[in-house]
Order: sequence, then structure tokens, then C-alpha cells
Amino acid sequence: MKERYELLIQQLDALFEGESDQITILSNASALLFHNLDNLNWAGFYLYKNSELILGPFQGKVACMHIPLNKGVCGKAASTREIQCIENVHDFPGHIACDGASNSEIVVPIVIDNELFGVLDIDSFEFSNFNEIDVTYLGLFIEHLIKYL
Repeated sequence: MKERYELLIQQLDALFEGESDQITILSNASALLFHNLDNLNWAGFYLYKNSELILGPFQGKVACMHIPLNKGVCGKAASTREIQCIENVHDFPGHIACDGASNSEIVVPIVIDNELFGVLDIDSFEFSNFNEIDVTYLGLFIEHLIKYL
């Protein structure tokens, strides 16, 4: 698992070398994750605009378009600026069910120059699909991604 993430980070760096368009970068980053991690049904970004999270580039089914900072797993990650790794989203207070097939979720806040940029949101149809390795390496993935945003 660690080796897969290390390869993804290398691919991210190779893919975005010299690229500066944020939509292009976020679009390919969501595709890179969606097609290389197991058991996903959604991978993408919500961007912080006008005091809420707005749907950004993603892979998967249609999704919620606006998320308040105090709602759901994404809102909690954005407001606390801490990674949220949820084994069973149905037990999460205030969970927003954009896709009823999602059972576990990991959300990584994206903070650039101490300002909230948005969040990386990844959903799985499996319960407990994410663990501490995912927390560590998705955090590193976002650290690398920030260099290009």
C-alpha cells in the first residue's frame, strides 16, 4: 500500500511539472486517485469560496454542489483543518449523503499559505476502507499537490 502511494506521488510530480492551471491540475489529480486506489466510488475536490465548499473537479457520480463548513465530513475537515478518516459515514453526526452507496470516507483539508483552499474528498462503498496509511500518504499527496496550485 505504501509503495502504491509513493508511486502516485511520483506520478503526480511528473504529471504536473510545468503545469499551472488549477482546474487542469485538480481534474487530473482526482482521476489519478480514483483510478489507482481500491474500492472507491468518488474522488474529488471541494473548493472554499464565499464561506462554503463548492464542488470542484472529481471522478464519480454527481455530487453535492454546496457544503457549509459545519456540515458533514467535508465541512468538519475544512473547519478544523484536520484530516477526517471515517470508517462508517452513517454513524457520523450530520453526514451528508450525496451518494447513498458511500460507506466510508476520508477528507484531507488543503491549506495554502495558512488559507483554506478546499478539501480532497474520497468515498468508498466499503466500510473501513481507509486507515492510517491512507491518512499519512494522502496528506503527503496534498503536500505535493499544493506545490502546483
